[in-house]
Amino acid sequence: MTTLAGVAERLTSLVAALRTHGIRIGTGETVDAAEAVAALGLTDRELLREGLAATLLHGPAQRPVFDTVFDLYFPRGVGAPEGEAAGRDELRDRLASALAANDRALLGRLAVEAVDGFGGYGSSPGSDGWSSHQALDRIRPQTLLAGVRDDIRARGGSSGFTDRLLEDEIRQRIEAFRALVSAEARRRVAERRGRDEIARRAVAPTADRVDFLFAGKAQLAELRRAVQPLARKLATRLAARRRRAARGSIDLRRTLRGSLSTGGVPMKPVLRRRRPVRPELVLLCDVSGSVSGFSDFTMLLVQALHDQFSKVRVFAFVNRIDEVTGLLVHGRADPQGLGAHIQAEATLTGWHGSSDYGVALGEFAERYGAAVGPRTTVFVLGDARTNMSDPNLAAVRQITERARRVYWLNPEQASSWGTGDSAAPEYAELVEMHECRNARQLSDLVARLLPV
Repeated sequence: MTTLAGVAERLTSLVAALRTHGIRIGTGETVDAAEAVAALGLTDRELLREGLAATLLHGPAQRPVFDTVFDLYFPRGVGAPEGEAAGRDELRDRLASALAANDRALLGRLAVEAVDGFGGYGSSPGSDGWSSHQALDRIRPQTLLAGVRDDIRARGGSSGFTDRLLEDEIRQRIEAFRALVSAEARRRVAERRGRDEIARRAVAPTADRVDFLFAGKAQLAELRRAVQPLARKLATRLAARRRRAARGSIDLRRTLRGSLSTGGVPMKPVLRRRRPVRPELVLLCDVSGSVSGFSDFTMLLVQALHDQFSKVRVFAFVNRIDEVTGLLVHGRADPQGLGAHIQAEATLTGWHGSSDYGVALGEFAERYGAAVGPRTTVFVLGDARTNMSDPNLAAVRQITERARRVYWLNPEQASSWGTGDSAAPEYAELVEMHECRNARQLSDLVARLLPV
Protein backbone atom coordinates (compact mmCIF):
# COMPACT_ATOMS: atom_id res chain seq x y z
CA MET A 1 0.00 0.00 0.00
CA THR A 2 2.84 2.38 0.83
CA THR A 3 4.42 1.74 -2.56
CA LEU A 4 1.15 2.41 -4.38
CA ALA A 5 0.60 5.58 -2.37
CA GLY A 6 4.14 6.73 -3.18
CA VAL A 7 3.65 6.16 -6.91
CA ALA A 8 0.31 8.00 -6.82
CA GLU A 9 1.95 10.93 -5.01
CA ARG A 10 4.73 11.10 -7.59
CA LEU A 11 2.24 11.01 -10.46
CA THR A 12 0.01 13.75 -9.03
CA SER A 13 3.09 15.87 -8.25
CA LEU A 14 4.30 15.34 -11.82
CA VAL A 15 0.94 16.52 -13.16
CA ALA A 16 0.94 19.56 -10.85
CA ALA A 17 4.46 20.52 -11.98
CA LEU A 18 3.48 20.25 -15.65
CA ARG A 19 0.46 22.46 -15.01
CA THR A 20 2.68 25.17 -13.51
CA HIS A 21 4.48 25.26 -16.88
CA GLY A 22 1.23 25.89 -18.76
CA ILE A 23 0.52 22.33 -19.92
CA ARG A 24 -3.24 21.79 -19.61
CA ILE A 25 -3.95 18.41 -18.02
CA GLY A 26 -7.43 17.48 -16.93
CA THR A 27 -8.75 14.87 -14.53
CA GLY A 28 -9.46 12.40 -17.33
CA GLU A 29 -5.90 12.60 -18.60
CA THR A 30 -4.55 12.11 -15.08
CA VAL A 31 -6.70 8.98 -14.68
CA ASP A 32 -5.41 7.70 -18.03
CA ALA A 33 -1.84 8.29 -16.84
CA ALA A 34 -2.52 6.31 -13.64
CA GLU A 35 -3.88 3.44 -15.71
CA ALA A 36 -0.75 3.62 -17.90
CA VAL A 37 1.45 3.33 -14.79
CA ALA A 38 -0.56 0.31 -13.62
CA ALA A 39 -0.31 -1.35 -17.03
CA LEU A 40 3.35 -0.59 -17.75
CA GLY A 41 4.81 -0.90 -14.28
CA LEU A 42 8.01 0.72 -13.04
CA THR A 43 10.58 -1.77 -14.32
CA ASP A 44 11.19 -0.21 -17.73
CA ARG A 45 11.67 3.51 -17.03
CA GLU A 46 11.80 4.60 -20.68
CA LEU A 47 8.64 2.66 -21.51
CA LEU A 48 6.93 4.39 -18.58
CA ARG A 49 8.18 7.76 -19.86
CA GLU A 50 6.61 7.16 -23.28
CA GLY A 51 3.36 5.92 -21.77
CA LEU A 52 2.94 8.99 -19.56
CA ALA A 53 3.89 11.32 -22.42
CA ALA A 54 1.24 9.71 -24.63
CA THR A 55 -1.49 10.19 -22.02
CA LEU A 56 -0.59 13.65 -20.69
CA LEU A 57 0.77 15.74 -23.59
CA HIS A 58 -1.02 17.47 -26.46
CA GLY A 59 1.88 18.13 -28.82
CA PRO A 60 5.60 17.66 -29.42
CA ALA A 61 6.41 21.22 -28.26
CA GLN A 62 5.58 20.17 -24.70
CA ARG A 63 7.96 17.20 -24.73
CA PRO A 64 11.17 18.98 -23.55
CA VAL A 65 9.39 20.27 -20.44
CA PHE A 66 7.83 16.85 -19.80
CA ASP A 67 11.13 14.97 -20.09
CA THR A 68 12.87 17.28 -17.62
CA VAL A 69 10.04 17.07 -15.08
CA PHE A 70 9.69 13.30 -15.53
CA ASP A 71 13.38 12.86 -14.65
CA LEU A 72 12.73 14.67 -11.36
CA TYR A 73 9.73 12.61 -10.24
CA PHE A 74 10.80 9.26 -11.72
CA PRO A 75 14.62 9.42 -11.46
CA ARG A 76 17.10 6.76 -12.50
CA GLY A 77 18.21 6.31 -8.92
CA VAL A 78 18.37 7.82 -5.46
CA GLY A 79 21.42 9.19 -3.69
CA ALA A 80 25.04 9.04 -4.82
CA PRO A 81 26.64 5.85 -6.15
CA GLU A 82 28.91 3.83 -3.92
CA GLY A 83 32.56 3.30 -4.76
CA GLU A 84 35.46 5.48 -5.78
CA ALA A 85 34.96 7.92 -8.68
CA ALA A 86 36.99 7.30 -11.83
CA GLY A 87 39.78 9.66 -12.89
CA ARG A 88 39.11 12.21 -15.60
CA ASP A 89 41.19 10.55 -18.33
CA GLU A 90 39.82 7.10 -17.51
CA LEU A 91 36.26 8.41 -17.64
CA ARG A 92 36.89 10.12 -20.97
CA ASP A 93 38.31 6.88 -22.43
CA ARG A 94 35.28 4.89 -21.30
CA LEU A 95 32.98 7.63 -22.57
CA ALA A 96 34.64 7.55 -26.00
CA SER A 97 34.12 3.78 -26.20
CA ALA A 98 30.48 4.08 -25.10
CA LEU A 99 29.83 6.80 -27.69
CA ALA A 100 31.42 4.71 -30.44
CA ALA A 101 29.30 1.69 -29.49
CA ASN A 102 26.22 3.83 -28.79
CA ASP A 103 25.83 1.92 -25.52
CA ARG A 104 23.01 3.90 -23.90
CA ALA A 105 23.03 1.95 -20.66
CA LEU A 106 26.74 2.59 -20.17
CA LEU A 107 26.30 6.26 -21.12
CA GLY A 108 23.71 6.56 -18.35
CA ARG A 109 26.11 5.08 -15.79
CA LEU A 110 28.94 7.33 -17.00
CA ALA A 111 26.72 10.38 -16.60
CA VAL A 112 26.18 9.43 -12.97
CA GLU A 113 29.94 8.97 -12.48
CA ALA A 114 30.64 12.31 -14.20
CA VAL A 115 28.40 14.22 -11.83
CA ASP A 116 29.63 12.28 -8.83
CA GLY A 117 33.30 12.79 -9.65
CA PHE A 118 33.40 16.23 -11.24
CA GLY A 119 30.08 18.00 -10.62
CA GLY A 120 30.24 18.50 -6.87
CA TYR A 121 30.89 21.88 -5.29
CA GLY A 122 30.57 23.51 -1.91
CA SER A 123 31.19 22.00 1.48
CA SER A 124 28.27 23.28 3.55
CA PRO A 125 25.33 20.90 4.15
CA GLY A 126 22.89 23.47 2.77
CA SER A 127 24.65 24.05 -0.54
CA ASP A 128 23.12 22.72 -3.77
CA GLY A 129 26.23 20.61 -4.23
CA TRP A 130 25.98 19.56 -7.91
CA SER A 131 26.55 21.31 -11.22
CA SER A 132 26.18 19.73 -14.67
CA HIS A 133 27.99 22.70 -16.20
CA GLN A 134 31.01 22.09 -14.01
CA ALA A 135 31.05 18.36 -14.76
CA LEU A 136 30.74 18.86 -18.52
CA ASP A 137 33.34 21.62 -18.52
CA ARG A 138 35.87 19.27 -16.91
CA ILE A 139 35.08 16.24 -19.06
CA ARG A 140 34.56 18.16 -22.33
CA PRO A 141 32.78 15.38 -24.24
CA GLN A 142 32.56 17.52 -27.40
CA THR A 143 36.33 17.17 -27.86
CA LEU A 144 35.95 13.38 -28.27
CA LEU A 145 34.26 13.65 -31.68
CA ALA A 146 37.32 12.99 -33.86
CA GLY A 147 38.49 10.04 -31.76
CA VAL A 148 35.03 8.46 -31.70
CA ARG A 149 34.72 8.90 -35.46
CA ASP A 150 38.04 7.17 -36.06
CA ASP A 151 37.09 4.38 -33.64
CA ILE A 152 33.81 3.73 -35.47
CA ARG A 153 35.61 3.63 -38.81
CA ALA A 154 38.21 1.22 -37.44
CA ARG A 155 35.46 -1.09 -36.22
CA GLY A 156 33.79 -0.95 -39.63
CA GLY A 157 30.66 0.54 -38.10
CA SER A 158 30.38 3.51 -40.44
CA SER A 159 28.84 1.66 -43.39
CA GLY A 160 26.07 3.71 -44.92
CA PHE A 161 27.35 6.93 -43.33
CA THR A 162 29.21 9.66 -45.15
CA ASP A 163 31.77 11.56 -43.08
CA ARG A 164 29.33 14.38 -42.45
CA LEU A 165 26.44 12.07 -41.53
CA LEU A 166 28.71 10.10 -39.20
CA GLU A 167 29.85 13.26 -37.43
CA ASP A 168 26.24 14.45 -37.10
CA GLU A 169 25.33 11.10 -35.54
CA ILE A 170 28.20 11.36 -33.05
CA ARG A 171 27.20 14.92 -32.15
CA GLN A 172 23.69 13.67 -31.40
CA ARG A 173 25.12 10.98 -29.12
CA ILE A 174 27.26 13.57 -27.32
CA GLU A 175 24.23 15.85 -26.86
CA ALA A 176 22.28 12.91 -25.46
CA PHE A 177 25.09 12.30 -22.95
CA ARG A 178 25.11 15.98 -21.98
CA ALA A 179 21.37 15.74 -21.35
CA LEU A 180 21.93 12.70 -19.12
CA VAL A 181 24.51 14.64 -17.09
CA SER A 182 22.13 17.58 -16.71
CA ALA A 183 19.31 15.29 -15.59
CA GLU A 184 21.55 13.57 -13.03
CA ALA A 185 22.76 16.87 -11.53
CA ARG A 186 19.20 18.17 -11.43
CA ARG A 187 18.05 14.99 -9.68
CA ARG A 188 20.66 15.36 -6.96
CA VAL A 189 19.82 19.02 -6.39
CA ALA A 190 16.14 18.05 -6.21
CA GLU A 191 16.90 15.50 -3.48
CA ARG A 192 18.51 18.27 -1.45
CA ARG A 193 16.12 21.13 -2.13
CA GLY A 194 12.90 19.30 -3.00
CA ARG A 195 11.50 18.10 -6.32
CA ASP A 196 8.63 20.58 -6.43
CA GLU A 197 10.87 23.64 -6.12
CA ILE A 198 13.31 22.43 -8.79
CA ALA A 199 10.43 21.48 -11.11
CA ARG A 200 9.06 25.01 -10.73
CA ARG A 201 12.31 26.97 -11.02
CA ALA A 202 14.86 24.91 -12.96
CA VAL A 203 12.83 23.65 -15.94
CA ALA A 204 13.04 25.59 -19.20
CA PRO A 205 9.55 26.78 -20.24
CA THR A 206 7.84 25.84 -23.48
CA ALA A 207 8.51 28.20 -26.40
CA ASP A 208 5.11 29.91 -26.07
CA ARG A 209 6.00 31.02 -22.52
CA VAL A 210 9.50 32.34 -23.26
CA ASP A 211 9.87 36.12 -23.23
CA PHE A 212 10.18 37.47 -26.77
CA LEU A 213 13.03 39.71 -25.64
CA PHE A 214 15.09 36.77 -24.36
CA ALA A 215 14.17 34.03 -26.83
CA GLY A 216 17.07 32.41 -28.67
CA LYS A 217 17.19 31.49 -32.34
CA ALA A 218 15.93 27.95 -31.73
CA GLN A 219 12.98 29.17 -29.65
CA LEU A 220 12.04 31.82 -32.22
CA ALA A 221 12.24 29.20 -34.97
CA GLU A 222 9.91 26.96 -32.96
CA LEU A 223 7.49 29.86 -32.53
CA ARG A 224 7.48 30.52 -36.26
CA ARG A 225 6.62 26.88 -36.89
CA ALA A 226 3.71 27.25 -34.46
CA VAL A 227 2.19 30.23 -36.33
CA GLN A 228 -0.18 28.25 -38.56
CA PRO A 229 -1.65 25.98 -35.82
CA LEU A 230 -2.06 28.98 -33.53
CA ALA A 231 -3.71 30.98 -36.31
CA ARG A 232 -6.23 28.19 -36.94
CA LYS A 233 -7.12 28.10 -33.27
CA LEU A 234 -7.52 31.88 -33.09
CA ALA A 235 -9.57 31.94 -36.31
CA THR A 236 -12.00 29.48 -34.74
CA ARG A 237 -12.33 31.65 -31.64
CA LEU A 238 -12.82 34.81 -33.72
CA ALA A 239 -15.46 33.11 -35.87
CA ALA A 240 -17.35 32.07 -32.72
CA ARG A 241 -17.23 35.64 -31.44
CA ARG A 242 -18.48 36.89 -34.78
CA ARG A 243 -21.42 34.45 -34.71
CA ARG A 244 -22.38 35.56 -31.20
CA ALA A 245 -22.12 39.22 -32.19
CA ALA A 246 -24.30 38.62 -35.26
CA ARG A 247 -27.20 37.64 -33.03
CA GLY A 248 -27.30 41.22 -31.75
CA SER A 249 -28.39 42.73 -28.42
CA ILE A 250 -31.87 43.03 -26.94
CA ASP A 251 -34.09 45.77 -28.36
CA LEU A 252 -35.77 46.83 -25.11
CA ARG A 253 -38.48 49.00 -26.69
CA ARG A 254 -39.65 46.32 -29.15
CA THR A 255 -39.41 43.63 -26.49
CA LEU A 256 -41.68 45.60 -24.09
CA ARG A 257 -44.10 46.39 -26.89
CA GLY A 258 -44.35 42.72 -27.76
CA SER A 259 -44.89 41.78 -24.11
CA LEU A 260 -48.27 43.58 -24.07
CA SER A 261 -49.84 40.47 -25.54
CA THR A 262 -48.58 38.40 -22.60
CA GLY A 263 -49.64 40.75 -19.83
CA GLY A 264 -46.36 42.62 -19.69
CA VAL A 265 -44.21 39.48 -19.36
CA PRO A 266 -41.35 39.63 -21.92
CA MET A 267 -41.73 36.05 -23.13
CA LYS A 268 -40.09 36.65 -26.49
CA PRO A 269 -37.08 38.99 -26.42
CA VAL A 270 -36.57 40.94 -29.62
CA LEU A 271 -32.98 41.35 -30.75
CA ARG A 272 -31.41 44.16 -32.70
CA ARG A 273 -30.01 42.40 -35.69
CA ARG A 274 -26.60 43.59 -36.76
CA ARG A 275 -24.66 42.98 -39.89
CA PRO A 276 -21.12 42.19 -38.84
CA VAL A 277 -18.58 43.69 -41.22
CA ARG A 278 -15.06 42.35 -41.28
CA PRO A 279 -12.87 45.13 -39.93
CA GLU A 280 -9.66 46.61 -41.29
CA LEU A 281 -6.38 46.08 -39.45
CA VAL A 282 -3.19 48.14 -39.45
CA LEU A 283 0.04 47.01 -37.76
CA LEU A 284 2.86 49.42 -36.88
CA CYS A 285 5.87 47.26 -35.98
CA ASP A 286 9.17 48.26 -34.38
CA VAL A 287 11.70 45.86 -35.95
CA SER A 288 14.82 47.14 -34.19
CA GLY A 289 17.06 45.07 -31.92
CA SER A 290 15.59 42.43 -29.65
CA VAL A 291 12.04 43.68 -30.33
CA SER A 292 12.28 42.36 -33.90
CA GLY A 293 11.56 38.74 -32.88
CA PHE A 294 8.30 39.84 -31.24
CA SER A 295 7.29 41.92 -34.25
CA ASP A 296 8.19 39.21 -36.78
CA PHE A 297 6.11 36.59 -34.99
CA THR A 298 3.12 38.92 -34.63
CA MET A 299 3.27 39.92 -38.30
CA LEU A 300 3.31 36.27 -39.35
CA LEU A 301 0.41 35.48 -37.04
CA VAL A 302 -1.73 38.34 -38.31
CA GLN A 303 -0.92 37.44 -41.91
CA ALA A 304 -2.06 33.89 -41.21
CA LEU A 305 -5.34 35.41 -39.93
CA HIS A 306 -5.79 37.61 -43.00
CA ASP A 307 -9.10 35.95 -43.95
CA GLN A 308 -10.67 37.35 -40.77
CA PHE A 309 -10.30 40.95 -42.00
CA SER A 310 -11.44 42.92 -45.01
CA LYS A 311 -8.01 44.54 -45.27
CA VAL A 312 -4.65 44.16 -43.53
CA ARG A 313 -1.80 46.63 -43.91
CA VAL A 314 1.54 46.21 -42.17
CA PHE A 315 4.18 48.90 -41.61
CA ALA A 316 7.66 48.40 -40.17
CA PHE A 317 9.93 51.03 -38.69
CA VAL A 318 13.16 51.74 -36.87
CA ASN A 319 13.39 55.51 -37.20
CA ARG A 320 11.66 55.67 -40.58
CA ILE A 321 8.54 53.77 -41.55
CA ASP A 322 7.73 51.81 -44.69
CA GLU A 323 4.87 49.56 -45.76
CA VAL A 324 5.81 45.86 -45.86
CA THR A 325 2.39 44.36 -46.60
CA GLY A 326 3.66 43.06 -49.93
CA LEU A 327 6.43 41.12 -48.19
CA LEU A 328 3.83 39.27 -46.13
CA VAL A 329 1.59 38.12 -48.97
CA HIS A 330 -0.03 34.86 -47.97
CA GLY A 331 2.04 31.89 -49.07
CA ARG A 332 5.07 33.94 -50.10
CA ALA A 333 6.52 35.02 -46.77
CA ASP A 334 9.56 33.11 -45.59
CA PRO A 335 9.09 32.74 -41.80
CA GLN A 336 12.77 32.06 -41.16
CA GLY A 337 14.09 35.02 -43.12
CA LEU A 338 11.28 37.51 -42.70
CA GLY A 339 13.26 40.00 -40.60
CA ALA A 340 16.24 40.03 -42.96
CA HIS A 341 13.89 40.31 -45.95
CA ILE A 342 12.20 43.37 -44.47
CA GLN A 343 15.52 44.97 -43.53
CA ALA A 344 16.78 44.48 -47.09
CA GLU A 345 13.65 45.54 -48.99
CA ALA A 346 12.15 48.32 -46.84
CA THR A 347 13.42 51.81 -45.93
CA LEU A 348 13.50 51.67 -42.14
CA THR A 349 16.38 53.93 -41.10
CA GLY A 350 17.51 57.45 -41.84
CA TRP A 351 20.70 59.05 -40.66
CA HIS A 352 21.16 56.63 -37.71
CA GLY A 353 20.22 53.06 -36.84
CA SER A 354 18.49 53.56 -33.48
CA SER A 355 14.74 53.46 -33.00
CA ASP A 356 12.92 56.79 -32.97
CA TYR A 357 9.21 56.39 -32.34
CA GLY A 358 8.46 60.08 -32.66
CA VAL A 359 9.87 60.40 -36.19
CA ALA A 360 8.43 57.05 -37.36
CA LEU A 361 4.93 57.68 -36.02
CA GLY A 362 4.98 61.23 -37.36
CA GLU A 363 5.97 59.94 -40.80
CA PHE A 364 3.15 57.39 -40.68
CA ALA A 365 0.57 60.03 -39.80
CA GLU A 366 1.82 62.26 -42.60
CA ARG A 367 2.42 59.72 -45.40
CA TYR A 368 -0.04 56.94 -44.62
CA GLY A 369 -2.78 58.69 -42.69
CA ALA A 370 -5.36 57.54 -45.27
CA ALA A 371 -4.72 53.92 -44.19
CA VAL A 372 -6.61 54.63 -40.95
CA GLY A 373 -10.36 55.14 -40.95
CA PRO A 374 -13.46 54.61 -38.78
CA ARG A 375 -13.39 50.83 -39.42
CA THR A 376 -9.67 50.46 -38.72
CA THR A 377 -8.10 48.90 -35.65
CA VAL A 378 -4.45 49.84 -35.20
CA PHE A 379 -1.91 47.75 -33.29
CA VAL A 380 1.43 49.31 -32.38
CA LEU A 381 4.11 46.73 -31.56
CA GLY A 382 7.18 47.89 -29.67
CA ASP A 383 8.85 48.65 -26.34
CA ALA A 384 8.25 52.44 -26.60
CA ARG A 385 11.94 53.18 -25.94
CA THR A 386 12.65 56.39 -27.83
CA ASN A 387 16.40 56.77 -27.18
CA MET A 388 15.58 60.03 -25.40
CA SER A 389 14.04 61.56 -28.53
CA ASP A 390 10.69 63.35 -28.78
CA PRO A 391 7.85 60.77 -28.50
CA ASN A 392 5.67 62.91 -30.81
CA LEU A 393 2.44 62.47 -28.86
CA ALA A 394 0.65 64.70 -31.35
CA ALA A 395 1.11 62.08 -34.08
CA VAL A 396 -0.28 59.35 -31.82
CA ARG A 397 -3.24 61.56 -30.95
CA GLN A 398 -3.89 62.10 -34.66
CA ILE A 399 -3.89 58.33 -35.29
CA THR A 400 -6.28 57.66 -32.39
CA GLU A 401 -8.70 60.32 -33.65
CA ARG A 402 -8.94 58.63 -37.04
CA ALA A 403 -9.04 54.97 -35.97
CA ARG A 404 -11.81 52.88 -34.50
CA ARG A 405 -9.45 51.44 -31.88
CA VAL A 406 -5.72 51.72 -31.14
CA TYR A 407 -3.87 49.19 -29.01
CA TRP A 408 -0.20 49.10 -28.06
CA LEU A 409 1.43 45.71 -27.36
CA ASN A 410 4.61 46.13 -25.33
CA PRO A 411 6.99 43.11 -24.95
CA GLU A 412 8.56 44.58 -21.79
CA GLN A 413 7.12 43.82 -18.39
CA ALA A 414 4.95 46.64 -17.08
CA SER A 415 7.31 47.30 -14.16
CA SER A 416 9.94 48.49 -16.70
CA TRP A 417 7.66 51.01 -18.39
CA GLY A 418 8.87 54.54 -17.74
CA THR A 419 12.40 53.50 -16.78
CA GLY A 420 15.40 54.85 -18.71
CA ASP A 421 14.34 56.05 -22.17
CA SER A 422 10.91 54.37 -22.06
CA ALA A 423 8.03 56.67 -23.04
CA ALA A 424 5.45 53.96 -22.34
CA PRO A 425 3.55 55.93 -19.64
CA GLU A 426 3.16 58.92 -21.97
CA TYR A 427 1.89 56.75 -24.82
CA ALA A 428 -0.36 54.78 -22.44
CA GLU A 429 -2.25 57.99 -21.63
CA LEU A 430 -3.36 58.15 -25.29
CA VAL A 431 -3.71 54.49 -26.27
CA GLU A 432 -4.57 51.27 -24.46
CA MET A 433 -1.21 49.60 -23.72
CA HIS A 434 -0.87 45.91 -22.86
CA GLU A 435 2.06 43.87 -21.62
CA CYS A 436 2.74 41.17 -24.22
CA ARG A 437 5.89 39.26 -23.27
CA ASN A 438 5.32 35.83 -24.85
CA ALA A 439 3.30 33.98 -27.46
CA ARG A 440 0.71 32.82 -24.95
CA GLN A 441 -0.05 36.37 -23.85
CA LEU A 442 -0.12 37.44 -27.49
CA SER A 443 -2.66 34.81 -28.49
CA ASP A 444 -4.91 35.73 -25.53
CA LEU A 445 -4.70 39.44 -26.39
CA VAL A 446 -5.35 38.85 -30.08
CA ALA A 447 -8.43 36.75 -29.30
CA ARG A 448 -9.72 39.38 -26.86
CA LEU A 449 -8.84 42.62 -28.63
CA LEU A 450 -9.29 41.89 -32.32
CA PRO A 451 -12.56 43.40 -33.48
CA VAL A 452 -15.45 41.40 -34.85
